[in-house]
Amino acid sequence: MGLPAEKGNQIWRVIDILNWGEDYFKSRGFESPKQEIEWLLCDLLNYKRIDLYVQFEQPILRPQLNQLKDWVKRRVVREPLQYITGKTEFYGYQFNITPDVLVPRPETERVVDVALHTIGTIKNPKVLEVGSGSGCIAIAIGAEKKDALIESVDVSETAITQAKKNADLNKLSNIDFKVMDFLKKIPKGRFDLLVSNPPYIPENEMRETMPEVHQYEPKIALTDELDGLTFYRRFAELGKSIIKPGGWLVLEVGLGEHPSKAVDIFQSAGYTKLELISDYNSDERVLKIQI
Repeated sequence: MGLPAEKGNQIWRVIDILNWGEDYFKSRGFESPKQEIEWLLCDLLNYKRIDLYVQFEQPILRPQLNQLKDWVKRRVVREPLQYITGKTEFYGYQFNITPDVLVPRPETERVVDVALHTIGTIKNPKVLEVGSGSGCIAIAIGAEKKDALIESVDVSETAITQAKKNADLNKLSNIDFKVMDFLKKIPKGRFDLLVSNPPYIPENEMRETMPEVHQYEPKIALTDELDGLTFYRRFAELGKSIIKPGGWLVLEVGLGEHPSKAVDIFQSAGYTKLELISDYNSDERVLKIQI
């Protein structure tokens, strides 16, 4: 495929790969070709981005070139970078990522911001997360609010296994990850906060998502296979019985008409203290509800 490794015994430096990679990804129609090769090289060499340009004369060894060739082949068919390298960062914490879990999104960090703000002054807050995935939300909250007692549930056993590994990776012991189908069962007790990034893409919009999403990420974490509102109805139904008076729900919502549809569900169920909060792209992506 024209990777420099195939061209004789020439020594290939970081700068050579950067130039080659940018051209290669550009020719394959990637929107940010330079960023693509930078990300892969940073993971390959365990560099920060600035290191690529400070150490630009650094030669790349043959085994590294072979690894990079494999990664580039996978990325060209739109496999997410995080599955290729097996790791990512979220809220400043490291996570190992497999195709069993959703890739953590930057906009979901806003959910963590809002959740932490709501429980900031509560001592030993009890938190329920629905939809553990990689564990990124629960772990970020648990790391930032050390006295929080967090229960995090997911219907996927493989997701729970990965979330537990990520909790260990970040040396956290204040999270209890459990396999549970929240649409059929209810966790015991009452909580100060319910936080969730549930499956909210309507089934008929799945094909409109990027190839990285609908070809590679777990469908169960993306869509309820209906209108994208199943979990919000369940939260509205159970909120007042599983959340303490004065407690909160903090939920990620989708784009377009999805936020207003989610608000309608809660208003119809008698909730009056609702707020839509924008992410850093000025999109309304977090719904905060007080009981």
